[in-house]
Amino acid sequence: MGIEAWYMDSSDEDQRKPHRLQPNQAVSLEELKQLGVCYWKLNADIYENDPALKQIREDQGYSYMDIITIKKDTLPNYEEKLKMFFEEHLHLDDEIRYILDGQAYFDVRDKKDQWIRIAMSKGDLITLPAGIYHRFTLDETNYTKAMRLFVGEPVWKAYNRPADEYEIRQKYVASLQGS
Repeated sequence: MGIEAWYMDSSDEDQRKPHRLQPNQAVSLEELKQLGVCYWKLNADIYENDPALKQIREDQGYSYMDIITIKKDTLPNYEEKLKMFFEEHLHLDDEIRYILDGQAYFDVRDKKDQWIRIAMSKGDLITLPAGIYHRFTLDETNYTKAMRLFVGEPVWKAYNRPADEYEIRQKYVASLQGS
């Protein structure tokens, strides 16, 4: 079972709800790949010694790793952090997340600026390309534990939209022209 993704409705009801269009408009892995989003399914129960994860980290150069638990009683400033993660933004580096437990959503913009919601659950590893507008939220379970991976030192800076003047954004947009 791969990842599930769909186009979102424009309702401003609770961000943790699925927000599917009626009828649902699914988005395939192939369509996500055209936006530069990469996906792997791994066995999260063995993440500490998983040869598949080790291989991905070596191939991609993901030298830095930490683990964040997003849950009301473990994350300081939980509500503010969730609000911040849900602000539309981009990064100057790829964003790599591996869900070790629980569930969450990543929302990304397609070429026409429409929101696509990606449902993430245990074992899902995703990379969002530098320059893509995106946001993150928990689902209604209000819990996820995720590994954050980086090439080199971690950079946590988010550039909230509009950030079209950044070279990385322009490069990302240009990369979409070919696909």
